[in-house]
Amino acid sequence: MSKVIISCAITGSIHTPSMSPHLPVTAEEIAESALGAAEAGAAIVHLHARNPEDGRPDQSPEAFEPFLKVIKQSSNVVVNLTTGGSPYMPVEERVQPAAVWKPEVASLNMGSMNFGLFPMLKRYKEFKHEWEPAMLEGSHDLVFRNSFKDIRYALETLNATGARYEFECYDTSHLHNLHYFWTEGLVQAPLFIQTCFGLLGGIGPHPEEVLHMKRTADRLFGDNYRWSVLGAGASQMKVAAQAAAMGGHVRVGLEDNLWLDKGVLAPSNAAQVTRVRQIIEGLGLEAATPDEAREILALKGGDKVGF
Repeated sequence: MSKVIISCAITGSIHTPSMSPHLPVTAEEIAESALGAAEAGAAIVHLHARNPEDGRPDQSPEAFEPFLKVIKQSSNVVVNLTTGGSPYMPVEERVQPAAVWKPEVASLNMGSMNFGLFPMLKRYKEFKHEWEPAMLEGSHDLVFRNSFKDIRYALETLNATGARYEFECYDTSHLHNLHYFWTEGLVQAPLFIQTCFGLLGGIGPHPEEVLHMKRTADRLFGDNYRWSVLGAGASQMKVAAQAAAMGGHVRVGLEDNLWLDKGVLAPSNAAQVTRVRQIIEGLGLEAATPDEAREILALKGGDKVGF
């Protein structure tokens, strides 16, 4: 396919406000950054919310409302709402924004995993808020729970909304978990599979590991899926370039990586979208528009969301 879907994950819950002055925290900042990413070429924006006072993750539906309405009024971009929230939250809390706002796409983690954020404590020594180092330190003993029961709960809650899913797969087992739910009829093709590389606790970002995930997905799903990748940290653009050259789609954004170049913080999400778009176009490919992404992923349309 010559059209590459660029997803942009705007703020996430892993990076903290002390790590970059460019990380969007308030609803106004999240909306502005999402719209900038869309203007730069992102067809999909993947959204989390944060407490505007201290930047901690906030998975209440009310926290999403202000920026969802601004984005909807100002852009045709596809909105993807997280059900990952924070790995410290139970699934019942994590699915609420997508259940209330009924987006075109909702993310869904496909397996439990160790979730090691503590290596960032070696890089960052000073924090604005007490919760930041405590959250990172706590990941020494953190299992991000996504049991079969949890995944089934999310699917049964959200299938009625007509949302499709960004299936986040951090290791080979997650692809097999997704295959189980597909054969059970709880999810429908085309499956939008986001293979995630470089987070401690998941598969690494080596080119052979990217190939391994792609080969496994090909064997399990054949033509019934659309492949996308995200690389955490320094692996972001390398993994994106490899996947785009192999016919895949890509995800960038400050949720996954705060940097644009070595030692240079990304000034915005739009800057990363622009960079990956240059890579895509350098390969003779084109960035998909939001409506082209809707067609590729068989989405319900922006007129059928709840915001």
